[in-house]
Amino acid sequence: MVRWMLAVVMLIPSFTLAADSEALLVIREHRFEPPELHVPAGKRIRLLIDNRDSTAEEFESYVLNREKVVPAHSRVPIFLGPLAPGRYPFFGEFHQQTAQGVILVP
Repeated sequence: MVRWMLAVVMLIPSFTLAADSEALLVIREHRFEPPELHVPAGKRIRLLIDNRDSTAEEFESYVLNREKVVPAHSRVPIFLGPLAPGRYPFFGEFHQQTAQGVILVP
């Protein structure tokens, strides 16, 4: 029975989200730091969002097709790419007036 279960598990594809590169984006005082984040072209990116505010924020980007709530005083990863050269704007859904940024890919 154990061999049969092991064989079945081996047939299930593994969906590991590996990244070629990592980048850090900090939320502080309802702003993203840095407001312009440079990442390499053609690489999978693990974007780590570190919310240092006492309130939640929602990272949102229409062009990247991503949205993720980042609770207060916590970190969440978002996996991106590989990205083509260009500008990829994002914003904080809960504080749109101040929480604005762009990912720049040379």
